[in-house]
Amino acid sequence: MSTNSSTYKALNRSLGKALHTYQMIADGDRIAVGLSGGKDSWALMWLLAERQSRVPVNYTLFPIHIDLGFDGGPSRTIENHARQMGWNVHIERTDFGVVAHSDANRENPCFLCARKRRQRLFEVADRLGCRKLALGHNKDDLIETLFINMFYAGEISTMMPFQPFFEGRLTVIRPLAFADEDQLARFARMMQWPVAPNPCPSAGRSKRAAIKTMLQGFYAGNKKIKGNIFRAMRHVRPEYLPR
Repeated sequence: MSTNSSTYKALNRSLGKALHTYQMIADGDRIAVGLSGGKDSWALMWLLAERQSRVPVNYTLFPIHIDLGFDGGPSRTIENHARQMGWNVHIERTDFGVVAHSDANRENPCFLCARKRRQRLFEVADRLGCRKLALGHNKDDLIETLFINMFYAGEISTMMPFQPFFEGRLTVIRPLAFADEDQLARFARMMQWPVAPNPCPSAGRSKRAAIKTMLQGFYAGNKKIKGNIFRAMRHVRPEYLPR
């Protein structure tokens, strides 16, 4: 693909801004990359790999895919395409998704599945000697998480672009934190990545899906709303919030 594409340029600017603002990558970093097979994770891996050849910072990428155990999952497709790209992806096979949706856990399958998937990513990153884990969450994800936490947890919080864990032994970085989801979708179509359908039974029926639908309604009425929400997360005035 030509790097003259306006979509590539916009995403590359967003990536560079996040990397620079939060000093996400340092020389010699070993970085695990969560590769789910969705548009965001393909874009994250591709952009970070493409960047390696033109920046004076040496880092190594270790793509990891957590297979959740669903029939028809994307593991084989991810492994084959990653190999074509010259990436050696680590496939970790689990039953997390199946167990989370079993009769023993009907109330909140998404919470359990996400927690166990994140924990396994941390474990595999540690096993590979990676002190950083890159995840493909984008600007829309951060906004949606803000509303999920307000509506369902009663707190104002979201995912951080740069988030240390375990007293700094592992840091989660989100280099796409400033990237718009629609640009990532457009880029995925241009690149013709094998974006696999989500085999999870809860896909499209989660709290996040409901929040996304609500926000899309607001965005359709006023194009400035998404940007204003995103800026508001960094311009909090606690003196005007009740204690």
